[in-house]
Amino acid sequence: MPDSSMRTENDPVHHTRKMTERLQETIGHLRRDIDRVDEPKFKAMFETAAEVLTGLATAFRHYEQGSESAWRQSPAGPAARRGSAHGVTQDQRGQDQPTDKNTARR
Repeated sequence: MPDSSMRTENDPVHHTRKMTERLQETIGHLRRDIDRVDEPKFKAMFETAAEVLTGLATAFRHYEQGSESAWRQSPAGPAARRGSAHGVTQDQRGQDQPTDKNTARR
């Protein structure tokens, strides 16, 4: 029987939560520094970085909750997917093929 530390290390949610905590710390640090430095480009860069990290933390939360379709497995697994948001389908061998007729192989 595996001990609780092994189960924790193998649990993806444990890792996403730990990374989310670190991201939140970094976001706070970035936003505090925005008020400490009076240089517009610096402020814009740090605010942008904070927003990007906020989006990443949100993606981790959605993964944990299974609230995005991208994080849910299809009933038959990934090979059963017929298309994607990136304009690619998979042929019978599982090879990606473009769905746009203008870029399809001839």
